[in-house]
Amino acid sequence: MAAEAPAGSATPAMPEAPAAPESRALPEAPTLAEASAPPVADDLARLLFEGTHRERRHGVWRRTISGPAFSYRPGLPPAERTALSYDRLRLLNDVLADPERFAADPHRLAALHEWIGPVDGGLTTLASIHYNLFLGSLVDHDHESRDLSAFTALRHTGTFLCTELEHGNDVASMETVAVFDRQSGGFLLHTPTPGAQKFMPNTSLTGGPKTAVVAARLLVDDEDQGVFLFLTPLSDETGHLPGATVRRLPDRTGTPVDHCLTSFDRVWLPREALLEADHGRLDRDGTLISDLGNRRKRFLRSINRVTMGKLCMSAGTLGMARAALTIAVRYSHSRLIAGPRAGERIPLAAHRSHHSRLLDGLATAYAMTFLHRAVVDRFAAHTEEDREEVERLTAVAKGWITWQARAIATECRERCGAQGLFPANGISDLTANIEGGITAEGDNLVIWVKAASEMVFGHESAKPEALPAGGLSDLPFLRGLLAQVEAIWQARARAALREGPSGDPVGRWNVTSGAALEMVSAHACLAAADAFAAAADQAADPRSAALLRSLCRLFVLRRLREHTGDLLAEGHLTPEQVRALPKTLDTVVADLAPHMTTLVDAFDLPEELLSAIPIASGGTIVRTMPAPPPPPH
Repeated sequence: MAAEAPAGSATPAMPEAPAAPESRALPEAPTLAEASAPPVADDLARLLFEGTHRERRHGVWRRTISGPAFSYRPGLPPAERTALSYDRLRLLNDVLADPERFAADPHRLAALHEWIGPVDGGLTTLASIHYNLFLGSLVDHDHESRDLSAFTALRHTGTFLCTELEHGNDVASMETVAVFDRQSGGFLLHTPTPGAQKFMPNTSLTGGPKTAVVAARLLVDDEDQGVFLFLTPLSDETGHLPGATVRRLPDRTGTPVDHCLTSFDRVWLPREALLEADHGRLDRDGTLISDLGNRRKRFLRSINRVTMGKLCMSAGTLGMARAALTIAVRYSHSRLIAGPRAGERIPLAAHRSHHSRLLDGLATAYAMTFLHRAVVDRFAAHTEEDREEVERLTAVAKGWITWQARAIATECRERCGAQGLFPANGISDLTANIEGGITAEGDNLVIWVKAASEMVFGHESAKPEALPAGGLSDLPFLRGLLAQVEAIWQARARAALREGPSGDPVGRWNVTSGAALEMVSAHACLAAADAFAAAADQAADPRSAALLRSLCRLFVLRRLREHTGDLLAEGHLTPEQVRALPKTLDTVVADLAPHMTTLVDAFDLPEELLSAIPIASGGTIVRTMPAPPPPPH
């Protein structure tokens, strides 16, 4: 049923069908019909927002975005919207007692992005750059003797200059150089070609003075020592500093940010501008001392904050997806359309064609959230021994979460019909803002291709020796099937790589990449399902545990649906199970349909925020408009 069916339309006549079975009791008991009490939403929120850490990591940002300073501002032109995002960045900074410690805490840093994502996409970008890429890079290097007060007090906003116009995902090939000047002991920062201009940093004068961390190739006596970071002032209260050329780029989609092209003409930097740590320190005589043996490793360590940036970007889009679902589910219950009987009005949510799509999004959003929690935990606790594995997991999760967020936001916008097209209804801008997250900190497809190439032989799938006993209603059995899907695609990728054209590396990868990327997708879904099931096991209320397991079942069944042919061919599913899958899915959806409001209430978006969104608070955009003036006499 279309979201904007004419008010007078009638539900199409349908043939009589056998009565649908009543909701079945889940194996975990009690029935889902008992799972709508407020304590259930509270327990779900506790699980979604990290239990005992909820207040410290999430509470402060939830309260902050509740204030009027973060409410929607209609009619602002791009320049004013950008300036507003900088003003809001300072409001965030006012909340922080210790920005340095904050930048060093992956959990709190990611949580910030979850809450600001839905209210200001530009702010989400600025916060990620200032706190993670800029301040985080300073904190991760030797900084004990460095005065960071200008940046922690936001007298200077920090920015990060790495990508170049002709060097995006191949930033290891960047051309910007910092030449060691023996006479002064400092460096000359220089952009040697037009293609070496730094692409898209927020380096304009909007928002006040800026200081950058610039990635540049360190040259000592014409010898390339690899890429390092250099602290570089860009502007002060009077304008850009000599030697720095900044050109504003055209407006892009999504909430505007002051993206620019930036270049340097032999800008002198003092010796302390070089950010040093164990991976690279420069003696006074120009000798590099490093615990890493090659330039590539030194480069990756220098820009290590890009990995945390993937967690920030996925967190921002995760918050946007949850907001889109909250708005769409609320609207589905308040928007009334013609029912099957004359004069009857029923909510959109009554229709399976409508609520099944929202429930698919809800199941995915819960899986995304629990996966993100698990990955941030791994990242926060990683050691040198598992660094590469954790970085790969972070890249896989970032690609999967941001792609799912876009699909959810698009679906929710459509389910809100024409009302969803108005920015004041809080949903139309989300998809464009999510696009930025998909591309930032590594374009999704590129980082998945890298992960796929590593996982073909460098990863063992978690398939069980034998599938657990059970059927389509049993989570362990369904989880085993999902693991088999990953193993099937890994086996195909390995076979393709072995059989590919010899002497043609590109050709061999071309015949391998399709299967390898399917393997990565299955791996992401399996990791999300495992995190989901683990969260359900932590539920304090048996009703919320039952609800989570049913939602997890829906998530896994949807992922298995497109792989039934492979599973049937390999003997993991029977023909009867394949035939039964659509009805099983429909039964799970029917069980969950009465609980959509509970599921979005657990997302805990502030009522102050939702009450300002017309379709999330029982109204429409028309009801928020002032009445027209009376006609003249």
